Amino acid sequence: MTEKTKKGLARVEEIYEDRSKRAIELKEQGKKIIGYLCIYPVIEMLTALDMVPFRIFGDIKEPITKADACLPTVVCPFLRSSLDLGLKGRYNFLEGTVMSHACEVCEKTAHIWKTYIEQKYTFFIDVPHTVHEAAQEHLKGLLEDFRKTLEAFTGKDLSNDKLTKAIKLHNEQRKLVREIYELRKPNPPLISGVETIKLIKSLMSVPVEEGNDILKDVLAELKNRKNAPQKKSIRLLLWGSIIDDASLIEIIENADANLVMDDTCVGTRPYFDDVKLTADPLEGLAYHYLVDIKCPRTFRESEYGETSKNYMKDLSSRFSYLSDYARDWKVDGIILHSLRFCDIHGYEVPAIRDFLDSKGIKSIYLEPDYTESALGPLRTRIEAFIETLG
Repeated sequence: MTEKTKKGLARVEEIYEDRSKRAIELKEQGKKIIGYLCIYPVIEMLTALDMVPFRIFGDIKEPITKADACLPTVVCPFLRSSLDLGLKGRYNFLEGTVMSHACEVCEKTAHIWKTYIEQKYTFFIDVPHTVHEAAQEHLKGLLEDFRKTLEAFTGKDLSNDKLTKAIKLHNEQRKLVREIYELRKPNPPLISGVETIKLIKSLMSVPVEEGNDILKDVLAELKNRKNAPQKKSIRLLLWGSIIDDASLIEIIENADANLVMDDTCVGTRPYFDDVKLTADPLEGLAYHYLVDIKCPRTFRESEYGETSKNYMKDLSSRFSYLSDYARDWKVDGIILHSLRFCDIHGYEVPAIRDFLDSKGIKSIYLEPDYTESALGPLRTRIEAFIETLG
């Protein structure tokens, strides 16, 4: 099969193995490639101006060397790795970057990146950490500033009509991704966890229209595939901080388990809610990126302004969607994953475990480093967990 005729999962594999290749091709065609870190930069606004959002990832296979001069070793290893790749020139094809206040270290990384890596455009979105109406209004104001800088950078008008068109394109992608996850409900699933993470990572590497075509090809292939994943003894859900490499998923699925659902940022989080179409598109975008996306970096109260706390009610308000996932995808257990030094996920684990225990859902907590060598010791723990479920 030649490069031009590769479609479906074969095309996904090709992009996953060399994400920058397609981006460089598009740049040579005159496209502006804009890198974004985390899932909070509003990529619809880039698409609306015919720029290509390209998500910045690290590399578990690349030793961190240059970033040690900018970030201490006791902070998020994923962000250190991402910065390290930037300092080494791996993202030199980017025209600029958009970053956000996903966490304190992400904020520091954004400013260090701006200081040490030459780029034509940069913007930082100081996303609030609460979901109140005042916070939504504040984020909308930040997006208005974002729009002005994008218009100045491109020399184009970012009209509401262009924004609405871009939102519809990205909502179509969200719908198609949800269709992919529906195909993980059968036993065995029609698409493996490894194939899914490669697909999602590929979508975050190409223009939205191209990603939608890939999704349609994959859906057609899956519905008629002859080589579906084998049925395993256990069905698992994976929750946690960023997993952008298929190696951990391979360990899970090689241990007599089908990974059928996830709650991660290279998985369901960016795709399981559509952006509402509002008269002012920035209003719908602000609501979606602040309220819809379920990430521990955002603080949520079960009732706004409450003066006393009901612990179990609070847990149900925050995590009931996980038990819904477990029910709908017929999950036997949940793997909780937090990269070492990821405070926003690590601090959430005790509460999530209390919630899962209250629902009778078994779980295991993993806290690896962001390196290939950290994966080996996890194999034994994952195999033991699966044995207890079986």
